[in-house]
Amino acid sequence: MTTTLWVARPEIAEAVRDLPGVTVEVWADGPAPGSIEDVEFYVPVLMPSPAGLEVMARMPRLRVVQLQTAGFEHVEPHLPEGVTLCNARGAHDAGTAEWAVGAIIAALREFPEFAAAQREGRWAYRQTAALADSRVLLVGYGSIGQAVERRLAPFEVQITRVASRAREGVHGVDELPELIGHADVVVLLVPANEQTRGMIDAEVLARMKDGALLVNAARGGVVDTGALVAETSRGRLRAALDVTDPEPLPPDHPLWRCPGVFITPHVAGSTPASVRRIAWLVREQAARYLAGEPLRNTVAGPSVPASRVGHGR
Repeated sequence: MTTTLWVARPEIAEAVRDLPGVTVEVWADGPAPGSIEDVEFYVPVLMPSPAGLEVMARMPRLRVVQLQTAGFEHVEPHLPEGVTLCNARGAHDAGTAEWAVGAIIAALREFPEFAAAQREGRWAYRQTAALADSRVLLVGYGSIGQAVERRLAPFEVQITRVASRAREGVHGVDELPELIGHADVVVLLVPANEQTRGMIDAEVLARMKDGALLVNAARGGVVDTGALVAETSRGRLRAALDVTDPEPLPPDHPLWRCPGVFITPHVAGSTPASVRRIAWLVREQAARYLAGEPLRNTVAGPSVPASRVGHGR
């Protein structure tokens, strides 16, 4: 008896194809192949469309959904009962951490402004801020937060850590209003959930020191966009954003034109390293599933998925 895997990328298919007893199909969109009845292990695209989520309900043998992202809040409501949902925690650490450090340096050293001057042929000499001697507040201290800290270490900064709960060396999120006013750079790395939505609101932004930089590598909804526009449009705060609310940001949205705001289109984790690490993770997870072993990164459902033998939904 073979186990059918549907995966969204050829690189993932190549990583799992030699596992014993598996049939692998690459499916990302469009009409579903006839093998949908046999799918037990499903890896959807990075950001699944409604159709890519609704298709799970048509998979009677489905046991595992392995995401390519750390975030899972957009998939969980569509998860059939009894199916294990796993995220890709760790796979995007390097790419996201690189983006965060790069965005901090680009914003503080005003690279976007100098790039605009270059296009206009202007020699726009001026002194800029620097990362050295800055006080950096990491809001969210999971695997990505730790990866950001490791990359910031050589830049001679003072780091303060904040997480959902306090522990040794890490402040609790309840201390954020007090801590944020001391930071030169605030980096958002929290997951998207009911507790974090809108956590950086007008009141919190008002506590940030003049000229401070807000870096959002989490989710757009963590920040009150209207309040951020109000603060950046008058030049009191700067921002580097890989995520926005709404997303994609409409062409006429005022955030595009706020001074000192640097925006990238949710690309922090979109690197070849992330693709390789996702493929490695899926291979490990598929091997664990085939062996009846607990899966990594389980965020919903059983950690050891039920066998398909004699078990249907």
